Amino acid sequence: MLKNTASATLLFATSLLLAASPVAQAQSGTSKTAPAPAGSLERTLSEFGSWVGKQVDRAEEVTRREIPKVTAEFDRRSSRLDRAVDSLSAESQREYAAQKVRYQQWATRQDSLDAANRQPTTPAQAQARLLNENVNISRARATELPDLYQRLVETMRTEKKAWSQADWSTADEVLSRLNARYEQVRTQLPLEERLRIRTLQGEFRTLEKARNVKDAMRN
Repeated sequence: MLKNTASATLLFATSLLLAASPVAQAQSGTSKTAPAPAGSLERTLSEFGSWVGKQVDRAEEVTRREIPKVTAEFDRRSSRLDRAVDSLSAESQREYAAQKVRYQQWATRQDSLDAANRQPTTPAQAQARLLNENVNISRARATELPDLYQRLVETMRTEKKAWSQADWSTADEVLSRLNARYEQVRTQLPLEERLRIRTLQGEFRTLEKARNVKDAMRN
């Protein structure tokens, strides 16, 4: 009886020692998540600087079709750094500001080159480009208007990041002509088409307002 009790006590003590050992603790599955690697923001900044360098070193003029894609990529790359800029060292903050200025100077140069090389267009030609169709809006049938609004907004969605002030003004003029014709013939349209046009009108104004706010913040 005493022998059995002593054996049990020894076994229990041995199990406690094993449970407290480093090996047992390592196998317990309670390891903590490793912290994020230090300097990740600096690496992001380094990658951002390399990307800006590639854009600046490209041919003097990028095609107009490429500008929205490049602008979107700049916004994506800079967004994380903008949110965490206070976590960067003072030197890295100066580097980031310099890279942004470098990119903006390049983007401004592209806008200037695009404006200089763009062929003058008549109001009719500008309208045809925005609507992807030659049409006399003042004589457009009521049933044609929803699709004309749709084409204008689709062009705006696709090209707005590369638009100059002149482009926005032209688009606004086309919208005004569409609105004037709509008021003349809207009673000929079913309710669902009128609601569709109202939605497209609202989207145009929302995108236009967002652009104005962005320009104000940039200035």
